[in-house]
Amino acid sequence: MYRLTIHTHFAAAHNLVNYQGDCENLHGHNWKVEVTVKARELDCAGLGIDFKILKKKTNEVLDLLDHKYINEVPPFDTLSPSSENLSRFLFEKLAEVLNTDNVSVDEVMVWESEYACASYTAD
Repeated sequence: MYRLTIHTHFAAAHNLVNYQGDCENLHGHNWKVEVTVKARELDCAGLGIDFKILKKKTNEVLDLLDHKYINEVPPFDTLSPSSENLSRFLFEKLAEVLNTDNVSVDEVMVWESEYACASYTAD
């Protein structure tokens, strides 16, 4: 099994719901996002998936959140936009556009700061 990973980012504002502390107030992050996919086989060029395609599809999904108030973007209008929930949301959206017979999303990591991240996998 091959694993391929890209790093990208988005900027947005949010506030945590049902949280007792500063993060319940409106604030923003420059989130770093790592997306890892698995590929069973390589194509004739020796690629599992072209990094350009992986990054393009990822950035198209991130456009749903980039420079937005995330609490107004479904499903975060009813779900707290924590890094944990963001990682699952991105995983599921990316799986819709990337998964094929050969390629599947393996993990999405969402870094809200240089020192803190959450990830989601299907396992």
